[in-house]
Amino acid sequence: MWARILIIEDNPANLELMSYLLRAFGHDTLTACDGQEGLDAARRELPDLIICDVELPNIDGMEVARSLKSDSALRWIPLVAVTAFAMVGDRDRVLAAGFDGYIPKPIAPEKFVGQIESFLPVIQRSTPKLSSRPAVKITKPDTRAAILVVDNLPLNIELMRSLLEPSGYYVFSSGNVDDGLEMARQTTVDLIISDVHMPEKDGYLFIQAVKGDPQLRHIPFMFLSSTLGREDDAQRTAAFGADRFIVRPIKPQILLAEVEALIRTRKAGGSRTDWTMCD
Repeated sequence: MWARILIIEDNPANLELMSYLLRAFGHDTLTACDGQEGLDAARRELPDLIICDVELPNIDGMEVARSLKSDSALRWIPLVAVTAFAMVGDRDRVLAAGFDGYIPKPIAPEKFVGQIESFLPVIQRSTPKLSSRPAVKITKPDTRAAILVVDNLPLNIELMRSLLEPSGYYVFSSGNVDDGLEMARQTTVDLIISDVHMPEKDGYLFIQAVKGDPQLRHIPFMFLSSTLGREDDAQRTAAFGADRFIVRPIKPQILLAEVEALIRTRKAGGSRTDWTMCD
């Protein structure tokens, strides 16, 4: 049972990043761009948690906090400040205004969801926090399957790792197509997951190289994309031989179900299930 979280933030980039991270871990997000809009949304939606910037237009975060905590219908909602304030005493001032917690900007994407979920009941928390482990190492013998993730954004790679590894998969990763191809050729891989739109060489060139290589062409291939760059992206990737096309933000339960289906199909076809890192 994941949470409905209201984010009150006037900076579009910050709003998008926080929304993306929370949705990727299964939470529903509501958004407001100023203090009054945030108060109206809180009264209308009664979210499970509210994230609020301190410096907001119209009504600032301090007044939002005082209004929420003086309302008997809303005071129970955990209220977390996310702010760039850095002066001595700012944290105490924020908490005194009624905030239940304080997270400084810039946020750390690998920690953010865990920080927010600490204010939620255990039943509403999602998956383990983002991992900071190295991308490549020798697998343990009990690994269910090896998955290669290719994406130019480290945050996306770490998010995939945090979703897949708790389910027993081992994740290799690469930030570009050339290194991804080399890794696939040097390591027995059970599934490839790739972004579509990457600089220099994109996912289309990657899947062409994979499907054109007799050593790799049998490996199931899944595409992920934050946006459809063109209306025919899904059709194009299928024409190149992709088995799945998933649009971000990713719902963890859907991703894991699709991964499991592709791994199960590969094993049913008689492919190898044990694997090692080659020199």
